[in-house]
Amino acid sequence: MIQKKTLIARGGGRETHAIITVDDKAKDFKGQLRGIEDEYNRLLEEEGERMRPVFKRWFLSDSANQAALLPDSDCAVSMVEQAPLNLTKVALWIWLIEDARPERRADGSYAMIHGDYMHIMEGGCCRPGIGPYASTYDMLSSTEQRLRGLGGSLLENCVRTWLFVQNVDVNYSGVVSGRNSAFEEFGLTPETRFIASTGIGGRHSDKSVAVQMDSYSVKGLREGQMRQINAPEYLNPTCEYGVAFERATGIDYGDRRHLFVSGTASIDNRGRVVWEGDIRKQTERMWINVEALLREADCEWKDVGQILVYLRDPADYGVVSEMFAKRFPDIPYIILLAPVCRPGWLIEMECMAMKPIESSYADF
Repeated sequence: MIQKKTLIARGGGRETHAIITVDDKAKDFKGQLRGIEDEYNRLLEEEGERMRPVFKRWFLSDSANQAALLPDSDCAVSMVEQAPLNLTKVALWIWLIEDARPERRADGSYAMIHGDYMHIMEGGCCRPGIGPYASTYDMLSSTEQRLRGLGGSLLENCVRTWLFVQNVDVNYSGVVSGRNSAFEEFGLTPETRFIASTGIGGRHSDKSVAVQMDSYSVKGLREGQMRQINAPEYLNPTCEYGVAFERATGIDYGDRRHLFVSGTASIDNRGRVVWEGDIRKQTERMWINVEALLREADCEWKDVGQILVYLRDPADYGVVSEMFAKRFPDIPYIILLAPVCRPGWLIEMECMAMKPIESSYADF
């Protein structure tokens, strides 16, 4: 089954987000994977040759046995053990952009030249056999060096990261410390900026990997083109409880605004978990917080292209699935088994949005 949404910029430039899931749960992994691939090929045919994938993420139920069976990709790709909670074995999220031509670089990242900008995407970075602190610090340092080689930096160019943490209840503190150390070294502070991010439970196929990272950076941005979105009346600055990420990051181009909303949970503007133990109320408060971030960026739910939902307890799937289906019938979403970084949070979501605008910056 394909859920997809196409967003259209000023002047007609298109982007599509699609989430492909499996209908027949009785098939084994190979059969389900073939079904996903058939739907993906159908999506490409429907979208036309001008629409090209720039990023894919595979969600697996058992990465140790499944990752090696995934097909090769012609764009940046990520794979993570976060089981789809519809009781299937595999699902796929794809981001497609009109006239994109991602090319693999020697360092394993993908670069897409589009207009005046270079978009750099990394998927599945990891450091086997190294603890969460050293892994996180080293991966961010490598991204910094990669961007410096292009005349940029994390501070100037990195828009979004995803950090998937094996045994998040144990290892997340090391991830936070490693990120804090790297950010302090490279000039990302509360006075400058942080990066939109999701830090969530997720396993690599190699059990010795404590944390893996995906990232997205843009080279060619002018001063003021990228800005932080915080909604302080609803959410507190993350540095107040010792972590370093932005609630959301927006980028204005001449023809569109991109908004990357970080992993967002049921939290108030003093950093407290709201509605502990109540999945329905936590979901509603989470929506309120995300809506506040969208509003601060002058966006609405209709501008959202995709939603990823993370649950700590699979027993909550029935309630959450019903709530999302009713609230967001036109937005592609998937609900995944992935513990949130604080045990009191039962649910977290992230999303990406695009709104047509007109500005003085170069078009996307």
